[in-house]
Amino acid sequence: MEIKAFAKKVQNALERELGSNYKVEVKEVRKNNGIILHGLLIQPGSRNVVPTIYLDAFWEAYEEGMPFAVIMRRLAAVYREGMPDEDVDMEYFKFFEKVKERICYRLINREENEELLEEMPHIAFLDLAICFYYAYQGKALGEGSILINNSHVDMWKTSTAELLALAEINTPRLYPCSSYSMQDILREIAEQESAWKKPEAEIELLPELPMRVLSNVKRTYGAVCMIYPGVLEQMAGKCGQSCYILPSSVHEVIFLRDMGTGSESALRKMIMEINRTQVAPEEVLSDQLYRYDVLEKQIKIVSK
Repeated sequence: MEIKAFAKKVQNALERELGSNYKVEVKEVRKNNGIILHGLLIQPGSRNVVPTIYLDAFWEAYEEGMPFAVIMRRLAAVYREGMPDEDVDMEYFKFFEKVKERICYRLINREENEELLEEMPHIAFLDLAICFYYAYQGKALGEGSILINNSHVDMWKTSTAELLALAEINTPRLYPCSSYSMQDILREIAEQESAWKKPEAEIELLPELPMRVLSNVKRTYGAVCMIYPGVLEQMAGKCGQSCYILPSSVHEVIFLRDMGTGSESALRKMIMEINRTQVAPEEVLSDQLYRYDVLEKQIKIVSK
């Protein structure tokens, strides 16, 4: 069964079960890198908050043999958990003065998001795009983000330049950057994948690799930390020389000292292989290899 037919089957079942007091819709949602997901929206009465439940993973489970009745029970559980107890007043979002202290930015791939970027303010950076979002935080919905599109810019009577100036201040303040050694990452993986915690002595035997991972403290869309003011210079200072930057995903980048060994082709191949096999399609940042020159204090794409 195709995903659209499955989504329609879910919609019909919910409409029969819930009755006319609920509005049930299925919408295609364009995510990062052109990925299209199928969102289920269930709106009770006149409630102004409608959580989106993505059906794609449920469809895959159904195709693998999970009974439809089980699918529906799990959807109901997700809906109950995600639906806030009360309406959320978003009237403040119309006023720039009330949102500007939480305007932030993130990095996405420019070529893979051409259609998405037509609808939003952005700035070209290397082969990437700096785009903007509002970092929502509230009692009813917790933490989330609202992508800023052109209609928001018009409503707020602002500009891309002003959004950038705000984001350069707000993003490091709300989401400070943090760097980790590869040993730190390997230690976390070793502990998470084991049913029991490895003895500290064994963990310390993990190799100390000459790499550092840069992200934010949330480890969400943390690749943008490399454009925080002064961060590249600081990271290069830790390396003591120019360094390569590997775009691991939208969530982090990897710094590797330029040892002058001419390994650029191998690094580029590694980036592409990891993007194809280890990173979810919507989380891929770039296939390019970057290099930060410590003398020029500038980041460039390493040409082939």
